[in-house]
Amino acid sequence: MKRILTRSLVLWFVTFAFLGGMVYLSVMTVWHHNEWVQQPFNGHMASANGLSKAGKIYDRNDKTLAYSENNERYYSDDETTREALLHVIGDDGLNISTGIQSRYRTGLSGYNFILGAGVPDSLRPNTDLKLTVDADACTAAYEAMNGKKGCCVVYNYLTGEVLCDVSAPSFDPADPPEITEENEDEYDGVYLDNVVSSRFTPGSVFKIITAAAAIENVPDIYDQTFTCYGELDVEGNPITCEYAHGTQTFKEAFANSCNCAFAQIATQVGDDKMKETAEKFGFNNDSFKMSEIPIIESHYDAVGDGDNALAWSGIGQYTDLANPMLMAMISSAVANDGTAAAPYIVEDDGNLIDKLNIAVNKGGDVPMISADTASKVKELMKGSAESYSWRGVSLSGLPFCAKTGTAEVGEDKEPTAWFVGFIDDMNHPYAFAATVVEGGYGIQAATPVVEAAISALVN
Repeated sequence: MKRILTRSLVLWFVTFAFLGGMVYLSVMTVWHHNEWVQQPFNGHMASANGLSKAGKIYDRNDKTLAYSENNERYYSDDETTREALLHVIGDDGLNISTGIQSRYRTGLSGYNFILGAGVPDSLRPNTDLKLTVDADACTAAYEAMNGKKGCCVVYNYLTGEVLCDVSAPSFDPADPPEITEENEDEYDGVYLDNVVSSRFTPGSVFKIITAAAAIENVPDIYDQTFTCYGELDVEGNPITCEYAHGTQTFKEAFANSCNCAFAQIATQVGDDKMKETAEKFGFNNDSFKMSEIPIIESHYDAVGDGDNALAWSGIGQYTDLANPMLMAMISSAVANDGTAAAPYIVEDDGNLIDKLNIAVNKGGDVPMISADTASKVKELMKGSAESYSWRGVSLSGLPFCAKTGTAEVGEDKEPTAWFVGFIDDMNHPYAFAATVVEGGYGIQAATPVVEAAISALVN
């Protein structure tokens, strides 16, 4: 009798385990089918053949950026536009994992969960995609980069629409190069969209974060003055500044981008609070996305490494690494009472949900800092922008708040140039970030890229 009972229990256990496994497999298949069908081992989907009948891709103004005809994939008629939007659209070989043709290829190809990829034309759903980017703005920014490695992103800090996403180096997807040992340096990083997939030493643009940390953690920061002789000794090692700024207030130190002052400010804030503030701004966080495209994690951590390391980190050096999309989001938060708009690049993927204006591909707001802190940081960035205006920087005559950066990277290389900020105009709510690798000074190399993009958007 006991043996029969034991066998019955085992049988029931095996039956429930089998049924549970089937339910789990069914749920996972439904939940992950788009992700699984796009894996590299699926030869049809993970090759140019998967795009032979793919839908069209449009920009925000209905310009055709990619389309299929006679079982071939074609791109914009203009070569510069093709190169400028390579990293947004992707290439035939699907080498750019963040490109729309890679990330959304199941929808573009007409893949159906029930019928698979071979859906008859008569049953194919709408497979077209409309993006938020402006092709003219992307082309203008790309031309302004003058062949330098780097990127530019401009997005609406109220809605989250990405209006410009440009990365270099690039190539023409209609005539892709054969990359060999002889030319690999020229195409180093060519498959990365630097806007979302790269991070760079931020240099002085990180002073936005250090300033916010001081505002929130040093009660008398606006009453203090800082003296700069061009060099500051911290733990026996010098922090250097390009100029001897003399005695200056907190606001003046930010406008002067004074390394000596901000080294002192970072050590006053302390390593724990510096890290805490950086993380409020999204550093050390790998959960951000642009639509369904992951944004690489930015890095900040000087905890326990001593005052010299902390001082260097506060001016955007040491081990600091910042992603350009995140820096644009930080600018968005400063412009938008402390809350950043989550960026998105796919406006309409043809689904019924999008037609009903239920924005599944558009993320929610990202709270970063208090409205009071944002207001004070905004005033600091406005002061910096005034000095840039005196030096000839104009964003189509619109009022703006900004910070440049000149990040030292060592190895006898020219610095990485940065320009981040936002247009202070509700009719043109644009937050931006541009980097030019080995570009030199931010005001010389990075500002023209943003100027070109903004001009194209406004005009």
